[in-house]
Amino acid sequence: MSVHAAFRFLSRGPEATHAVARALSSVLDSGGLVIALRGPLGAGKTAFVKGLAEGLGLDPGIVSSPTFVIAQEYPCEARGMRLVHLDLYRLEGPGELEAAGFLDVLDAESVVAIEWADRMPQALPQDRLEIELSAPDVAGEAVRVISVLATGLVAESVLRRWGLCLGVAGTVELESV
Repeated sequence: MSVHAAFRFLSRGPEATHAVARALSSVLDSGGLVIALRGPLGAGKTAFVKGLAEGLGLDPGIVSSPTFVIAQEYPCEARGMRLVHLDLYRLEGPGELEAAGFLDVLDAESVVAIEWADRMPQALPQDRLEIELSAPDVAGEAVRVISVLATGLVAESVLRRWGLCLGVAGTVELESV
């Protein structure tokens, strides 16, 4: 797997994390994108998906972590796509992921956000955005580092548009890596 593009965003709180995700949704012309989310418990993976949902015209309050249900689907009629939110934390292997209908949501109408994607990287499509959320040691601040890698042509195109959007909007600090 070759990395085509990479960026690092600094988020100074949950609102900035939501803004980064809303900016991503603003550059999506259609579905067909897989977003592999990684990070420790409490890093902001579900918060990121809430921002993504809001940017797609959904109420972020309806988004919750699908840890126990494995997958949630949210139709975005106004955008002609759907947001599929998966959580791999409780799954034991790719067979369980496939049994949960994973292959059925990999289509041109779906934006698929996968929490705990690092548990089964071999089951993910090659073309994807890999987003890692981490919290560096900054005393008293809710700073998150959001590192993004694009692997594949679709993901690379989305990442480039997303970076331009954030650079122009000044939503967060943008750093090329």
